[in-house]
Amino acid sequence: MNIKAQTAYHHISDKGIYEFLDEAATMQLIDIASVVKPYSRKQIAKWLHEISLKQDQLSEVQKDRLTFWQQEFMMETGELHNGKLHLLNRENIAFHIIPPEISYRDTLFSALIRPVYGFRYFATAENNFWNSYGGAEAISYIDNNWSVYMSLRDNYQSDQKMSNPTWLTQEPGGTYKGQTGGGGGGEFSEMRAGVTYSWKWGDFGLMKDHLCWGDNQNGSNILSGRTPSYPMIRLHLNPAKWLEFNYHHGWLVSQAVDSAASFFPTDGPKRTVMRRKYIAANMFTVKPVKYFHFSFGNSIVYGDMDVQPAYLIPFAFYKSIVHTTNWGTSFQNNALFINISSRNIKHLHLYATYFVDEFSIRRVTDPNRHNFTSFKGGFTLSGWPFKNVVAGAEYTRTNPITFLHDEPTTSYQSNLYNLGHYLTDNAEEYYAVLKWYPWKTLSITASYVHARKGNYYEYIRGRTNPKIDELPVLDDIIWENRSLGIHVMYYPFSNIRVFANYTHSDIRGKDADGRTAQYYLNKFSAKYLHGKNHIIELGFGMGF
Repeated sequence: MNIKAQTAYHHISDKGIYEFLDEAATMQLIDIASVVKPYSRKQIAKWLHEISLKQDQLSEVQKDRLTFWQQEFMMETGELHNGKLHLLNRENIAFHIIPPEISYRDTLFSALIRPVYGFRYFATAENNFWNSYGGAEAISYIDNNWSVYMSLRDNYQSDQKMSNPTWLTQEPGGTYKGQTGGGGGGEFSEMRAGVTYSWKWGDFGLMKDHLCWGDNQNGSNILSGRTPSYPMIRLHLNPAKWLEFNYHHGWLVSQAVDSAASFFPTDGPKRTVMRRKYIAANMFTVKPVKYFHFSFGNSIVYGDMDVQPAYLIPFAFYKSIVHTTNWGTSFQNNALFINISSRNIKHLHLYATYFVDEFSIRRVTDPNRHNFTSFKGGFTLSGWPFKNVVAGAEYTRTNPITFLHDEPTTSYQSNLYNLGHYLTDNAEEYYAVLKWYPWKTLSITASYVHARKGNYYEYIRGRTNPKIDELPVLDDIIWENRSLGIHVMYYPFSNIRVFANYTHSDIRGKDADGRTAQYYLNKFSAKYLHGKNHIIELGFGMGF
């Protein structure tokens, strides 16, 4: 295939294609650096082509899934999308109803435009509610190097909001406004877009999107992608087969009012100005041998100042720069991270992630002190001993104060949502999953989660009795979640999916530190998840 160097990113919410690529990589059909997502659509098309050259190693169901995903990424190979019920089908333009979309291509320009819509219905023992979203998305490639993409959707949630910055859930975050007509639900809009310039071994772009950094099965502990999308400049380089590099500088949302710049007149409309907040982060991935990837990087969150040019240097170690540019101030928050991924044993993927918020060698040798770190380790077993079956498990543990900071403009957050693991600090999680693909794009998944959160602490600089690094780890369990889920999903057409989920959950709070169990339940969980629940979810989705 002759695929030009152009980059339009495919959103991380399309778990179907990301899981298929991970499965193929674990079977050693392709070699991918899965530590940084999203992938570009053209890179996905290349990987699908590589897999197609090794079809003798695929089961019949995997061949069907491969054919299905190749149809989704036909534009990236220079072809028009296939569909049903064509209203127009010519050599350079097509308009079909199933899935609904318009595609066009010529020697200079190609584009795909389609609607976005989804619906989810929830039924519990006490109440029923529903969510929906609608909008449009477009992907285009111009000449040999440029690409532009966008996705706009309005979300409506009846009677029950699905997300909140303090809720310990995997639901994507949103900046809610009051529900039209009143009620307990909410509405929010999400606009993602990007324009990129690409060359043979890299790309650079201005975009507003979600990022996920760190191998995981149930939430990353570096960048989870759960916050509302934020604008950024992004650089990706792949100058050698053994080296890959990713960097971005983002404009975060502090939601901290700058009182000096704001106006609050008594007889007119107010003007609220938020304090400035940014993030710079990089990730180096070294591939010393095939199927083994060692990744390392660092980040800095800073604010209350103009964009710092030193943090626009993609390859820098930002902690050292801070010692010069921000010496004696608290206007910065650094972190280091390491990710190891091994697929050297065919069918087995082993991975581990270590996020370091604050570290001291002295704490390692002192049993009464701890570093501010988060660890995740896990494995997936794909296609062995049973074909079309994927099994996996992972463990996550985060020490107190990790991800926290004492200033809203330096906290590891955007729109108050944690950028890292969804359980935040002083927490641990056991996760297990078993996935079966019985027919074509049909998947049946059983998963189990046991998550616990210890005492709720605040970052207080100079704290004593105990000191901030002596706070007990998982001493009193104030919130606990035990959930067993059965998830069924099917893709009848490219870009369209239907699903049914059943979850038996037991989520409880416990009295601690002078606060009641109900206080912690309200703080960390949506009301419909309190206590023991049987939850049925039905829905469909079109677009990502």
